[in-house]
Amino acid sequence: MSNAMTLKNDNQPWYKDRWPWILIAGPATVVVAGFITLWMAVVSDDGLVTDDYYKQGLAVNKSLQGDQRAANLGLHGDVMRSGSNLRLLLSAESDVGFPKEITLKLAHPTRAGQDQLVQMVLEGQGFYSGKLATEVSGRWLVSIEDPVAKWRLQGDWQADSVEPLRLKARSGT
Repeated sequence: MSNAMTLKNDNQPWYKDRWPWILIAGPATVVVAGFITLWMAVVSDDGLVTDDYYKQGLAVNKSLQGDQRAANLGLHGDVMRSGSNLRLLLSAESDVGFPKEITLKLAHPTRAGQDQLVQMVLEGQGFYSGKLATEVSGRWLVSIEDPVAKWRLQGDWQADSVEPLRLKARSGT
């Protein structure tokens, strides 16, 4: 009996052995995942929330004046939703003539392409109604203002909530 080690001599090519393929699988998976991530980044362009930050910055003072006027008038509003129908109850502490139409803006926090403008029509005694163009869910930034942009009310809305949204003037911001 011999104590010498016997070597097995396989004359098969490397690609028929499983270990090189197991070692190649890790880096190959990373390369494929990288291409998938690149494809997703190109296809799902999220866009900018605003295109011109400079003009937005210049408009800040005008927006703050509208908030301050709404606070001085004691304006507040409650937005209620039933499906795609919206109702707004606008109230004021001082005597304010409510306009016949109010624009309600729904702004998605990250995707400007989903923003909606809803024309709210006066039904009487501070009640307005309007209809959403498309169904919404999740978090939205809501603002309403009169047609001549003298005042503005704002609020953060969780669209899936059954509670009414309270809009108020954001003074001091």
